[in-house]
Amino acid sequence: MSTGRSADPELVAPIADPALYAGDPFPQYARLRREAPLAWLADPGCWIATKHADVLRISRDPGSFCSSEGILLMDIGRDLPQIPGALLYVDPPEHGRYRRLVNPGFSTSHIRTLEARIRDRARALLEAVEPGVEVDVVETLAVPFPLLVIADLLGVPGDDWPRFRVWTDLMIEAAQGTTPESEAALTEMAVYFLDLVAERRADPRDDLVSLLCTAEVDGVGLDDAELMMFYGQLLVAGNETTRNLVSGALLAFSEHPDQWTRLRAHPETIPVAVEECLRWTTPVISFMRTATRDVEVRGETIRAGEPVLLVYAAANRDEEVFGDTAGSFDATRDPNPHVSLGFGEHFCLGAVLARLEARVFLEEAARRFATLEPAGAVERLASGVIAGILRVPLRLGV
Repeated sequence: MSTGRSADPELVAPIADPALYAGDPFPQYARLRREAPLAWLADPGCWIATKHADVLRISRDPGSFCSSEGILLMDIGRDLPQIPGALLYVDPPEHGRYRRLVNPGFSTSHIRTLEARIRDRARALLEAVEPGVEVDVVETLAVPFPLLVIADLLGVPGDDWPRFRVWTDLMIEAAQGTTPESEAALTEMAVYFLDLVAERRADPRDDLVSLLCTAEVDGVGLDDAELMMFYGQLLVAGNETTRNLVSGALLAFSEHPDQWTRLRAHPETIPVAVEECLRWTTPVISFMRTATRDVEVRGETIRAGEPVLLVYAAANRDEEVFGDTAGSFDATRDPNPHVSLGFGEHFCLGAVLARLEARVFLEEAARRFATLEPAGAVERLASGVIAGILRVPLRLGV
């Protein structure tokens, strides 16, 4: 095992290459876990952590590993602007204040009130699919479903979801540099939400916009800039992750028809299956932390100021945790200590919502369709951050 700064550069370098993720990155992850579980990536200059134990340890210690220096490889060496409300880039104690402000909107009790509407959305989309006909389940089901749910959560017309998709895609592109098109779209989004905030402040309703624009901690609420950042993060996180969870789950079950048959026969096991779908798809592949002091991990000294990329997707296939079947999809896996929703201080704010959406969607899909059959080539997004699936052609049979 050649851990640390002595790791084979040819083994580590592909982690920074988007082309790896358009194919199958898991053999590369497996080699890293075996041969260099904590490895130095010379360009752009960061550590790569692929073991479950290390991902947990670093995630649990925001005092030693901060988020404010950047969470993406592209952040290394950049002069990051201070963006109010950017939860992923905020450290304690400021992070705790923001979470206390927004947590009520994502509490289990509040999210459960949405279940009936979420079920209506899933059922309508699934019933529009013609049985036995090839359909791209990404465009037909996985894209509109979470955006319609977000519209309901915000208390805005469902017909607005195509605009949300455009804004989401352009916000992701803008993270690598803005264009006149993305700036115009983001301005349009800001105007949309500022008008909505003004309306809800004058006439509050039972929706997330009203809750966030009236929430206070110690008598202090969110200003307009912070609110815009939260709504933008909701569109990106609530859309991209659930989209890829749903499409990845349908793909996994189409490749394991015996497990789909068993799930339909035992729908009470769907919550367990959701956890395996989260592990198997790992919608967010990786995020970065930066050492605030010298820390020893696996016998290596991570020096203050050095970034560490936490590869959640690799940790979720760690044989030391998930056993000999770590590389297999098993919808009955229980317990399932995956890290797909993060861990520690930055545990996913929308975890309850994501689990509810996935459970309801699988319940409705299992009720309507007896078979899920692959019908063509799957196309994946070339990204080391989002485990995006661009196209999944299936035939859904009754």
